[in-house]
Amino acid sequence: MSLLIRAAGAEDAPAIAVIYASYVLSSTATFELEPPDANEIAQRICSVVKSGLPYLVAEMDGVVAGYGYASPFRPREAYRFTVEDSVYVQAEYAGRGMGRTLLRELMERCRIAGCRQMIAVIGGVNPASVAMHRAMGFADVGVLREVGFKFDTWQDVTLMQRRL
Repeated sequence: MSLLIRAAGAEDAPAIAVIYASYVLSSTATFELEPPDANEIAQRICSVVKSGLPYLVAEMDGVVAGYGYASPFRPREAYRFTVEDSVYVQAEYAGRGMGRTLLRELMERCRIAGCRQMIAVIGGVNPASVAMHRAMGFADVGVLREVGFKFDTWQDVTLMQRRL
């Protein structure tokens, strides 16, 4: 099996939309309630890239099997060197290290772009994401209690941070 990490483009939006929809509809990894369509995903890719940050896909034998990107942590200018990471892997490829590979590449590209800190904002109960971020050197910062409401229940957010 051959894994390729590369920059995402608008042509990847349909595959990314399918991966993300499964998370939106079945998990608290994201607090979106309705899956965005491929056109919206293409606009998001363009926005991230235009901001100078990486948006990546992971291809396994030519199939888009995961993706990850960095986005500005907060809109105020003083936060301009801090980014938030997002990594999603198609269920059948989970547990093979693809998420870590995507995150490692995101961190390196953000470091090269001049970013100083990366923040993980992990929604709900997500032990796999917490474990992946810890394995990649992120430290626990805190938990925001009951800040999201999804699947008819209040959800916490775990914050983790790593210096790049």
